[in-house]
Amino acid sequence: MKRALIIVDVQPTFCEGGALPVEGGNACAERIRTYVDDHRQEYGFIATTQDWHIDPGAHFSATPDYVDTWPPHGVAGSAEAELHPAIWDLDVDAHVKKGQFAAAYSGFEGVDEAGTLLGDLLDGAGVNEVDVIGLAQSHCVCDTALDAKKAGFTVRVLSDLTEPVSPETGAVASKKLADAGIPEVPSTEIS
Repeated sequence: MKRALIIVDVQPTFCEGGALPVEGGNACAERIRTYVDDHRQEYGFIATTQDWHIDPGAHFSATPDYVDTWPPHGVAGSAEAELHPAIWDLDVDAHVKKGQFAAAYSGFEGVDEAGTLLGDLLDGAGVNEVDVIGLAQSHCVCDTALDAKKAGFTVRVLSDLTEPVSPETGAVASKKLADAGIPEVPSTEIS
Protein backbone atom coordinates (compact mmCIF):
# COMPACT_ATOMS: atom_id res chain seq x y z
CA MET A 1 0.00 0.00 0.00
CA LYS A 2 1.27 3.46 -0.90
CA ARG A 3 -0.25 6.47 0.83
CA ALA A 4 -0.38 10.05 -0.42
CA LEU A 5 -1.04 13.27 1.45
CA ILE A 6 -3.00 15.97 -0.36
CA ILE A 7 -2.61 19.42 1.22
CA VAL A 8 -5.57 21.42 -0.09
CA ASP A 9 -5.48 25.19 -0.63
CA VAL A 10 -3.39 26.25 2.36
CA GLN A 11 -3.00 29.77 1.03
CA PRO A 12 -3.11 33.23 2.64
CA THR A 13 -6.32 33.96 0.69
CA PHE A 14 -8.12 31.44 2.94
CA CYS A 15 -6.49 32.50 6.23
CA GLU A 16 -7.05 35.42 8.56
CA GLY A 17 -6.28 38.62 6.66
CA GLY A 18 -7.10 37.04 3.29
CA ALA A 19 -9.98 37.56 0.87
CA LEU A 20 -11.96 34.54 2.13
CA PRO A 21 -10.62 33.93 5.62
CA VAL A 22 -11.34 30.70 7.45
CA GLU A 23 -11.22 31.15 11.21
CA GLY A 24 -8.21 29.23 12.47
CA GLY A 25 -6.63 29.05 9.00
CA ASN A 26 -3.21 30.34 10.03
CA ALA A 27 -3.05 28.00 13.03
CA CYS A 28 -4.13 25.12 10.79
CA ALA A 29 -1.26 25.91 8.41
CA GLU A 30 1.18 25.74 11.34
CA ARG A 31 -0.27 22.38 12.49
CA ILE A 32 0.09 21.03 8.94
CA ARG A 33 3.73 22.11 8.86
CA THR A 34 4.46 20.29 12.11
CA TYR A 35 2.57 17.20 10.98
CA VAL A 36 4.40 16.94 7.65
CA ASP A 37 7.78 17.54 9.29
CA ASP A 38 7.04 14.72 11.76
CA HIS A 39 5.38 12.27 9.34
CA ARG A 40 6.97 12.85 5.90
CA GLN A 41 8.43 9.33 5.81
CA GLU A 42 4.92 7.82 6.09
CA TYR A 43 3.89 9.18 2.70
CA GLY A 44 5.07 7.94 -0.67
CA PHE A 45 3.71 11.06 -2.37
CA ILE A 46 2.71 14.53 -1.18
CA ALA A 47 0.90 17.13 -3.27
CA THR A 48 -0.30 20.65 -2.58
CA THR A 49 -3.26 22.24 -4.34
CA GLN A 50 -3.87 25.94 -4.84
CA ASP A 51 -6.76 28.01 -6.06
CA TRP A 52 -5.15 29.83 -8.99
CA HIS A 53 -7.91 31.88 -10.58
CA ILE A 54 -7.22 33.73 -13.82
CA ASP A 55 -10.79 34.21 -15.06
CA PRO A 56 -13.14 31.82 -13.25
CA GLY A 57 -16.25 33.40 -14.74
CA ALA A 58 -19.32 33.57 -12.49
CA HIS A 59 -17.32 32.08 -9.58
CA PHE A 60 -16.27 35.68 -8.80
CA SER A 61 -18.97 38.23 -8.06
CA ALA A 62 -19.23 41.80 -6.82
CA THR A 63 -22.36 40.63 -4.97
CA PRO A 64 -21.42 37.10 -3.86
CA ASP A 65 -23.93 34.67 -2.38
CA TYR A 66 -21.14 32.66 -0.65
CA VAL A 67 -22.64 29.46 -2.04
CA ASP A 68 -21.90 29.54 -5.77
CA THR A 69 -20.33 32.99 -6.08
CA TRP A 70 -17.52 34.54 -4.06
CA PRO A 71 -15.47 37.71 -3.84
CA PRO A 72 -12.22 37.53 -5.81
CA HIS A 73 -9.74 35.21 -4.07
CA GLY A 74 -6.78 33.04 -5.01
CA VAL A 75 -6.00 35.36 -7.91
CA ALA A 76 -3.22 33.83 -10.02
CA GLY A 77 0.12 35.48 -9.41
CA SER A 78 -0.97 37.33 -6.27
CA ALA A 79 0.72 36.91 -2.90
CA GLU A 80 -2.57 35.60 -1.47
CA ALA A 81 -2.59 32.76 -4.01
CA GLU A 82 0.89 31.51 -3.11
CA LEU A 83 1.30 28.70 -0.61
CA HIS A 84 1.03 29.79 3.02
CA PRO A 85 4.41 30.84 4.48
CA ALA A 86 4.20 27.95 6.97
CA ILE A 87 4.22 25.35 4.20
CA TRP A 88 5.75 26.95 1.10
CA ASP A 89 9.04 25.10 1.48
CA LEU A 90 7.73 21.66 2.47
CA ASP A 91 9.29 18.65 0.77
CA VAL A 92 6.48 17.75 -1.64
CA ASP A 93 6.31 15.81 -4.89
CA ALA A 94 3.82 17.95 -6.81
CA HIS A 95 2.21 21.39 -6.79
CA VAL A 96 -1.22 21.37 -8.41
CA LYS A 97 -3.08 24.53 -9.42
CA LYS A 98 -6.81 24.58 -10.06
CA GLY A 99 -9.58 26.91 -11.08
CA GLN A 100 -7.79 28.95 -13.70
CA PHE A 101 -10.99 29.34 -15.75
CA ALA A 102 -13.64 27.67 -13.56
CA ALA A 103 -14.66 27.33 -9.92
CA ALA A 104 -12.74 24.05 -9.31
CA TYR A 105 -13.35 23.10 -5.69
CA SER A 106 -11.68 19.69 -6.02
CA GLY A 107 -7.94 19.21 -6.28
CA PHE A 108 -8.70 16.55 -8.89
CA GLU A 109 -9.60 19.39 -11.26
CA GLY A 110 -6.07 20.76 -10.95
CA VAL A 111 -2.87 20.17 -12.90
CA ASP A 112 0.85 20.46 -12.23
CA GLU A 113 3.20 22.64 -14.30
CA ALA A 114 3.34 19.96 -17.00
CA GLY A 115 -0.46 19.88 -17.26
CA THR A 116 -0.85 16.49 -15.54
CA LEU A 117 -4.04 16.04 -13.53
CA LEU A 118 -3.75 15.22 -9.81
CA GLY A 119 -5.40 11.82 -10.29
CA ASP A 120 -2.87 10.89 -12.97
CA LEU A 121 0.00 12.02 -10.72
CA LEU A 122 -1.29 9.76 -7.93
CA ASP A 123 -1.78 6.83 -10.30
CA GLY A 124 1.69 7.33 -11.74
CA ALA A 125 3.17 7.23 -8.24
CA GLY A 126 1.41 3.95 -7.47
CA VAL A 127 -0.76 5.51 -4.76
CA ASN A 128 -3.84 3.67 -3.48
CA GLU A 129 -4.54 5.44 -0.17
CA VAL A 130 -4.99 9.18 0.33
CA ASP A 131 -5.12 11.45 3.38
CA VAL A 132 -6.69 14.87 2.70
CA ILE A 133 -6.00 17.98 4.81
CA GLY A 134 -6.10 21.76 4.38
CA LEU A 135 -8.67 24.50 3.79
CA ALA A 136 -11.53 24.48 3.97
CA GLN A 137 -13.01 21.24 5.29
CA SER A 138 -16.47 22.34 4.19
CA HIS A 139 -15.55 23.07 0.60
CA CYS A 140 -12.34 22.13 -1.22
CA VAL A 141 -11.16 19.50 1.29
CA CYS A 142 -14.56 17.79 1.14
CA ASP A 143 -14.76 17.90 -2.66
CA THR A 144 -11.17 16.66 -3.05
CA ALA A 145 -11.83 13.74 -0.68
CA LEU A 146 -15.07 12.84 -2.47
CA ASP A 147 -13.32 12.88 -5.86
CA ALA A 148 -10.47 10.77 -4.46
CA LYS A 149 -13.00 8.17 -3.36
CA LYS A 150 -14.73 8.29 -6.77
CA ALA A 151 -11.32 7.71 -8.38
CA GLY A 152 -10.94 4.49 -6.39
CA PHE A 153 -8.60 5.58 -3.62
CA THR A 154 -9.05 4.67 0.05
CA VAL A 155 -9.53 8.08 1.66
CA ARG A 156 -9.35 9.70 5.09
CA VAL A 157 -9.71 13.35 6.12
CA LEU A 158 -7.45 14.24 9.05
CA SER A 159 -9.88 16.26 11.14
CA ASP A 160 -7.37 18.23 13.21
CA LEU A 161 -5.54 19.42 10.08
CA THR A 162 -8.48 21.22 8.48
CA GLU A 163 -11.04 23.88 9.37
CA PRO A 164 -14.53 24.54 7.94
CA VAL A 165 -15.80 27.89 6.72
CA SER A 166 -18.41 27.68 9.49
CA PRO A 167 -19.69 25.02 11.91
CA GLU A 168 -22.84 24.71 9.81
CA THR A 169 -21.06 24.15 6.51
CA GLY A 170 -18.66 21.83 8.30
CA ALA A 171 -21.54 19.67 9.53
CA VAL A 172 -22.97 19.43 6.00
CA ALA A 173 -19.56 18.40 4.65
CA SER A 174 -19.11 15.83 7.43
CA LYS A 175 -22.42 14.23 6.45
CA LYS A 176 -21.38 14.09 2.79
CA LEU A 177 -18.07 12.49 3.75
CA ALA A 178 -19.75 9.98 6.09
CA ASP A 179 -22.35 9.10 3.44
CA ALA A 180 -19.46 8.39 1.03
CA GLY A 181 -17.72 6.19 3.59
CA ILE A 182 -14.86 8.63 4.16
CA PRO A 183 -13.79 8.80 7.80
CA GLU A 184 -12.72 12.04 9.49
CA VAL A 185 -10.10 11.09 12.05
CA PRO A 186 -7.59 13.06 14.12
CA SER A 187 -4.02 12.67 12.91
CA THR A 188 -3.07 11.56 16.42
CA GLU A 189 -5.28 8.48 16.06
CA ILE A 190 -4.01 7.10 12.76
CA SER A 191 -1.34 4.50 12.19
